[in-house]
Amino acid sequence: MLNFATRLALSPLLLAQGLSVRANAVRLPEAAGPRTGRLGSGPKLSLLILGDSSAAGVGVDHQNDALAGQLAVLLANHFTLDWQLVAKTGATTRTALQWLETHRPAPIDIVVTALGVNDVTHAVPYPLWLRQQNRMFARINTLFAPRRVYVSGVPPLGDFPILPQPLRWSLGTQARRFDAGLARLTEMSARLSHIPFNSPLVPSQMAQDGFHPGPEIYTLWAKEMASRILSDWPLDLET
Repeated sequence: MLNFATRLALSPLLLAQGLSVRANAVRLPEAAGPRTGRLGSGPKLSLLILGDSSAAGVGVDHQNDALAGQLAVLLANHFTLDWQLVAKTGATTRTALQWLETHRPAPIDIVVTALGVNDVTHAVPYPLWLRQQNRMFARINTLFAPRRVYVSGVPPLGDFPILPQPLRWSLGTQARRFDAGLARLTEMSARLSHIPFNSPLVPSQMAQDGFHPGPEIYTLWAKEMASRILSDWPLDLET
């Protein structure tokens, strides 16, 4: 209640700071390179990555250095991997739902999601966001019947160097709330796994814009995601 009251009192300043950050931020492109492919050998595994600009690789030049490219290579050491990336700068849970509503059913073993930052910065109400996430997981299950959905945690916006105070405090507080709710939501299904952002956020490892991951963060993210997938999926998948 105190945080809400404080944010309400600071809302004119927070709005002004948010507009200033948007107006002056460096605009980085999404990573170039393929967004689908097949590689590796061994048991078959299919992977879908669904998300926002971080999933799209903003902050690095090529998908080889982004989450999708690095995760695909790591998994291809153990599987014949069919992978695809569906991600767009500015994507929210609502826009991801819109894409899912038009997608045809197709079996996919593993889905990785990376959403939440834009929901926080666009001031999506917390209860609405949880309902949208729940709807998204239900839709993913209906469309793809995945064996597991790995849900990337909401990163610590309170550590993003581009954000001035008190905007940094406000967005950071809300990001922590969103991530805690996401963790509780994933506990409701054995098919959902919450992958929190546990590594300390070092500003020098972030992209030039001070908002997106740099190459080192993408590497850590891909390694953690691959480790979780491999620990859950011993090499006994049906071929």
